[in-house]
Amino acid sequence: MKYLFLFGAIAAELIGAIATRQSSGFTKPLPSIIAVLGVVGAYFMLSLSLKSGMTIGVAYGIWAALGITLLVLIGVFFFKEPLSFVQVIGIILIVSGVLALELGKGRFDTLQE
Repeated sequence: MKYLFLFGAIAAELIGAIATRQSSGFTKPLPSIIAVLGVVGAYFMLSLSLKSGMTIGVAYGIWAALGITLLVLIGVFFFKEPLSFVQVIGIILIVSGVLALELGKGRFDTLQE
């Protein structure tokens, strides 16, 4: 259930971010309202994920990494935004870091002692 809430948070954040882009600096009412609701909804869903037992570091890392990756892809394919090789490497590093957080939990408990 915690991952379902987290993916809901990511979806809401994507909606909020895209609506923010479309709001023209919050001068257009409908995209502005959608942007605010998206961000509030994202944090609400994130809180449910945390309440369900997900750790904050892993939850926020997955949220950020997937959100950034998906927003970059949406920007490239739908808004024709440029993407450089260095940016691709950056995204790979972000996703790799989050995978390390997720895969490494419980493996090196000596750091917590």
